[in-house]
Amino acid sequence: VGPRHRVDHDISLLVPEIWCRMTPAEREPSYLIAEGHLERCADFEFDGRKVLASRLGWRITARFVQTFCGRVLGNPSTVFDEEFLQPEKQDLAVFADGMDNIVSTMRAAAECYFADNSVAQAVPPLQALLHIMRHGQWEGRDASDPVFRALFTRETLLASDWYRARLEAQQRRDTRHWQVQAQYLEKFIARPNYADVAAKLGIRDRLLYTFAAAKDAATPDYLNRLTGTLGLDPALVAP
Repeated sequence: VGPRHRVDHDISLLVPEIWCRMTPAEREPSYLIAEGHLERCADFEFDGRKVLASRLGWRITARFVQTFCGRVLGNPSTVFDEEFLQPEKQDLAVFADGMDNIVSTMRAAAECYFADNSVAQAVPPLQALLHIMRHGQWEGRDASDPVFRALFTRETLLASDWYRARLEAQQRRDTRHWQVQAQYLEKFIARPNYADVAAKLGIRDRLLYTFAAAKDAATPDYLNRLTGTLGLDPALVAP
């Protein structure tokens, strides 16, 4: 590389170096927020319009830099200075324009899901998020609303009608699977020229197993045992 050339490095290369030097407790968002290592990006007014900076979520603070980046760099504040951590301080107009571009890109991406109505099949938290990306709100709530944020918890998802429909679809698929296997084995046993092979392979015992499995798959208890699995897209199995 000649003297007139400059080589820049992607700052993300530091992320795994910093992350591996943090304890599991230090990686918890609740801890980072409570200790002032993360700060929430907030919306603000600029030039007569609202800039939706909250779309950026949370960002690291100078405290994070000194505490954790200092484990990798000798003088981390020279790399992560104030204007780096808070880019709006570099040029507020440019920052506001950049946020407008981000918001409009989110809106355009969400629009695709509404155009083909695939938003109706989306998991509840994603469905709500797509509404916020497109309309700026979901059922009158923004992204900071506790009701919206609760959609992303495991408990809420497992209790949703969307998830229940996936489990019921999986149950129908499993029940049908064992029924089809039983029908195949019955046809196999019914062929006289395969009687010796059927006996050697224990086909009758296997048939009894498939009958039991098909009966079990159709029970409410089986549906309950599916809880915690991914289930199956209802569109992939007949009702």
